Amino acid sequence: MEIDRTFWKNRRVLVTGHTGFKGSWLCLWLQHLGARVTGYALEPDVAGSLFADADVASGMQSVIGDVRDFDKLLRTVETVRPELVFHLAAQPLVRVSYEQPVETFAVNVMGTVHLLEALRRIGGVSAVVAVTTDKVYENLELRRGYTEADQLGGHDPYAASKACSELAVSSYRRSFADCPPVATARAGNVIGGGDRARDRLLTDVIRALASGEKPFIRSPQAVRPWQHALDPLCGYLLLAQQLSLKPQEYASAWNFGPGEESHVSVAQLLEKLTALWGGDAAWMGAPGNHPHETTCLYLDSSRASRELRWHPCWTLDMALGQTVAWWKARQAGTNLRSETIRQIELYETALMKEPL
Repeated sequence: MEIDRTFWKNRRVLVTGHTGFKGSWLCLWLQHLGARVTGYALEPDVAGSLFADADVASGMQSVIGDVRDFDKLLRTVETVRPELVFHLAAQPLVRVSYEQPVETFAVNVMGTVHLLEALRRIGGVSAVVAVTTDKVYENLELRRGYTEADQLGGHDPYAASKACSELAVSSYRRSFADCPPVATARAGNVIGGGDRARDRLLTDVIRALASGEKPFIRSPQAVRPWQHALDPLCGYLLLAQQLSLKPQEYASAWNFGPGEESHVSVAQLLEKLTALWGGDAAWMGAPGNHPHETTCLYLDSSRASRELRWHPCWTLDMALGQTVAWWKARQAGTNLRSETIRQIELYETALMKEPL
């Protein structure tokens, strides 16, 4: 698999949700590849963000806006005239979706519709990658990976809104001849340095460990497929390249999940993490009742492996090691833009060693 630097050099790329965790990693990678990046998103979290920590804004144009504001989004698209688009703007948290279901559906469904409608109006876009989630599948607790052909569903408002977003993309793709080539990308739980989102497992755990506390964990026996953010982001970049060149073949849904060796329980993950953190780091189970969350959901990414030559590059141990290294660098006062780019370069080096 190969990310083609010549393809990305000087390309006009729009990233929605660029102030978020994955959006920040993606924008830094695109900058590193030489793309001309514009982001459209809400202000970064005032409590702290990778976007601020790694000074992501210094290498791109940053537009603060809400995807629910169609007029502003349209003006931005008309000004930027992007060639490629990554749509990551979302309300991404399950527990927040229980608290704010209307906002979750408005952002995740109508935000996607607004973007596609704006892109239809300007034309000239060669590829759109709309990022959803592994939770778009109707989860039957199967002991096999879900494929792109499996039924969509969603128990909680977040999952359901993302499944609706998938349907909106499919509708636009089939209904409008002037809709740009658009694919959806489904990935699951990602980890990495700089994630500050509320109710994300590693974020809460590392915050507690950095403060010398023992974190309380809701569902230690729940099994999740874990991967570093750079793994699915690599898939998105490869997909955008191919979608731009062969839209009829690649304008569809794609899974980007980790290998089976990275399907471990929360408890197993935390044992690895606390060992890497060192000292007397430990965790405890949280008492009480908690909102419904899936206990088992895996992706079958064989299509991406076969047709994009993509597969996870970093093992779980490597992903955890680099995540801890990032947070330790932050504690040490290291320049975090440099540290984040160092990890991107490390990942690129590993990519070049992978067999085709």
